[in-house]
Amino acid sequence: MLGKQSIQFEKKPYIIGSASVVGSKEAQGPMGELFDKVGYDDMFGGKTWEEAESILQKEALEIAMSKAELTKQDLQIVFAGDLLGQSIASSFGMAGYQLPHVGLYGACSTCGLSLSMGGLTVSGGFAQKAACITSSHFASAEKEFRFPLAYGNQRPKSATWTVTGSGAFILSSQPGKQTLAAMEGVTIGKIVDYGIKDSMNMGACMAPAAADTIRQNLEDFGREPKDYDKIITGDLGEVGQKLLFDLLAEKQIDITRQHMDCGIEIYESEKQHTDAGGSGCGCSAAVLSAYILKKIREGIWKRVLFVPTGALLSKTSFNEGQTIPGIAHGVVMEHYE
Repeated sequence: MLGKQSIQFEKKPYIIGSASVVGSKEAQGPMGELFDKVGYDDMFGGKTWEEAESILQKEALEIAMSKAELTKQDLQIVFAGDLLGQSIASSFGMAGYQLPHVGLYGACSTCGLSLSMGGLTVSGGFAQKAACITSSHFASAEKEFRFPLAYGNQRPKSATWTVTGSGAFILSSQPGKQTLAAMEGVTIGKIVDYGIKDSMNMGACMAPAAADTIRQNLEDFGREPKDYDKIITGDLGEVGQKLLFDLLAEKQIDITRQHMDCGIEIYESEKQHTDAGGSGCGCSAAVLSAYILKKIREGIWKRVLFVPTGALLSKTSFNEGQTIPGIAHGVVMEHYE
């Protein structure tokens, strides 16, 4: 343990394979050419939006295993999660693999949560190889949390667009032929609630949690923002980014030079009409696989703090007038020589 909330691995887990599978809108964005696979009809051969999301996960895992030159028999455990009730995208998507399964829910922070749990498991010697998978789908998320697509509701400018995408990562206790990054440690986030009730402003709901985890990571590891090449949040979008900077400024912390947000980078907001940017479990996961790990592997970025953010609401809590708490988990990744 380091400080209050962080863990520094004595034996570093290695990310030896990853994959990203996205929908048609994501393929039209700035990172379109970097993703491993695109489903241009957004149904991915399924009959429902939920089935399509399960297929996203299966395809991402298959590609990640292929890149790592592994089969499912080489994996000891799977950590998977999504946004849907009872995590049905993951449970139906992973059922056919018949592997020990840990279902996770961290809302849009699930990529960071799965990597944290996978990293702890591998570093602790409880598994040699683990898979970490998450996904989201615009249509299934709208149906779950907001309105069915046929309703045609208007979106405020503060809204973020749920990414149709999945990211899968293979963690190993030993480096692979193409090691993408080493995991130095994690900062497990706290639930932070600023009393916000607007489900159409996810950035405002999640920014306080992101600020809290980033501040705590710097304190626990004894670092300053300049010690990271990039500090990357997952899903804040343009509204959340501004709030993040303001909240950290109150603590005399300035990350404006290092900061990047996956939700801002994955779309061209004006051109693609995505309002404040992207969000969803698949947002940070797809960008991590397609873009961030590429930069780390090439040594362009030597050390990165990756902080996916989640809003811990359900349709029940929202309809009962509850606030929307946030959470953010930090994962420290380093270039592997």
